[in-house]
Amino acid sequence: MIEIKGLVKNYGLNPVLRGVDLHVQKGEFVTLVGANGAGKSTLMRIVATLLTKTAGSVTIGGWPLPEHAAKVRRHIGLVSHQSLLYGDLTAAENLSFFARLYTLDNREERVLRALKTVGLLARQRDPVSTFSRGMVQRLTIARATLHEPDVLLLDEPYTGLDQDAAQLLDDLLRREAGNGRTIFMITHDLVHGLNLCNRILILNRGKIAADLASSAIGPNEFLDLYAAHTGRRAKEATQ
Repeated sequence: MIEIKGLVKNYGLNPVLRGVDLHVQKGEFVTLVGANGAGKSTLMRIVATLLTKTAGSVTIGGWPLPEHAAKVRRHIGLVSHQSLLYGDLTAAENLSFFARLYTLDNREERVLRALKTVGLLARQRDPVSTFSRGMVQRLTIARATLHEPDVLLLDEPYTGLDQDAAQLLDDLLRREAGNGRTIFMITHDLVHGLNLCNRILILNRGKIAADLASSAIGPNEFLDLYAAHTGRRAKEATQ
């Protein structure tokens, strides 16, 4: 579903990605971790068609980027640092707006189903400006999956969530994975990311330093591996 070969991204004379190779199969849940400045968000933005590469190749669902970015956007859902929601609109109005953008059929039915899935059906007529951070994140997931994308991209989706909201997001992501959605997530919470995914990757200095099945390593071993590749002590890695 995602195929990256020799990906390079430079900002001026500053290399950020230095030859990344990555293959994500349909239905996989892959977590990417790494220290600040490793290039995680840059990689995510390229996959999300928001940034162009300097060299190498990137294909999503068989379509190369950036040549077919418009087609790819219909097959991906993005949850990033910005919710892309409108605070003055209600939850239902926000989703209806995006349903029109995607020219979806049965829009009202889709909106109500999406709100029910994320547990916000009872708040459908409330302005998003009245929502908690956790509720906004749940509605953002609904917005990102409304058009039933093949790939769900998540850039630090747990930032600012309390324990209850994080648990709800866990349940939503497990449901999406169970429905066969391909999920590619960036997180700073190493153990949490390890527990959710099928595969976990460590990005260090613009390269994939480790790529392994989450079932093949325990949390303590992974923290030690992370420290070995990034130079950060295990107790710092979860901060």
